[in-house]
Amino acid sequence: MLERVFRRADNQPQTIPANEPARDQATTKPKPKFKIALALGGGAARGWAHIGVLKALDEAGIHVSMIAGTSIGALVGGCYLAGRLGEIEEFARSLTRRGLIRFLDVRFGGSGLLAGMRLNRRLVESLEDLLIEDLDRPLVCVATEARSGHEVWLDSGSLILAMRASYALPGVFEPVICGDRRLVDGALVNPVPVSVCRAYEAQLVVAVNLNYDLFGRAAVVRMRASPATTSIQQDRAITVETLGLAGQEAAQRRDKFGITRSMADAFNIVQDRISRSRLAGDPPDLSLHPRVRDIGMSEFFRADEAIAHGYEETMRRLPEIVRVTEGYVAN
Repeated sequence: MLERVFRRADNQPQTIPANEPARDQATTKPKPKFKIALALGGGAARGWAHIGVLKALDEAGIHVSMIAGTSIGALVGGCYLAGRLGEIEEFARSLTRRGLIRFLDVRFGGSGLLAGMRLNRRLVESLEDLLIEDLDRPLVCVATEARSGHEVWLDSGSLILAMRASYALPGVFEPVICGDRRLVDGALVNPVPVSVCRAYEAQLVVAVNLNYDLFGRAAVVRMRASPATTSIQQDRAITVETLGLAGQEAAQRRDKFGITRSMADAFNIVQDRISRSRLAGDPPDLSLHPRVRDIGMSEFFRADEAIAHGYEETMRRLPEIVRVTEGYVAN
């Protein structure tokens, strides 16, 4: 089931009194030549790539008419429309392995491993009392209603609350109470929210999908239910032979299957399968795929790499973005 909670912008034409003098064309601010709606997908730490995408679009003079964001896509998109992209980039690049611990307010016995209030206090420093409707362009943060599974679109009210609800990953962050609803991460229902942009009648939608290359296409594997340690040992030997010591260390990291790795892999699979299904039914006009596969969900300290990947992918696809927008210049 889909529950839509959104408010459309007023599209009524502006009337000009007959006695008002015509505006001088030389002083009239020209409309942006290119404009797109962005669907920023979820991906935890990989989501810092959205910063690079937005920086590249700004440099190219491509106007973003609206943003629909899921999870960290809502966080970065909200900061961008609030004029705080530089601050969120500075914050992301400042994170280190040790420094990240300062934002982890671990608690036991609750509905999430992290309360998330330390990160929330950092957001409040820049975005306190800012409402979504105060932004100069539409923003929709996608969340999930925990009790019913409804998809919830947050397009008005507290910007900080909406962003927190969108990235409240179950089991990691505590759910966010909004009204009488308990909201969790929107990636559970709509990892790349192209459908939201379509509902707002956006003419051109560009999606940023951070999970497209985590897995191959869905496959069915038939096998015998029996131990097969020999094949695993052979795979390790091949890895060492072909990739050397670095490949061996990477293989050892993959073999470690603790609770954190288990949760991350499960969530990656869910996002990948839902994304493929929803995008097949409602594809964007163009998709950007930053190469962030090697960045783990919790490796927020690798912001430099993620931002660079987002920037490089956008600049690489810039001719295509310009080409597909040419048909909409008159609009």
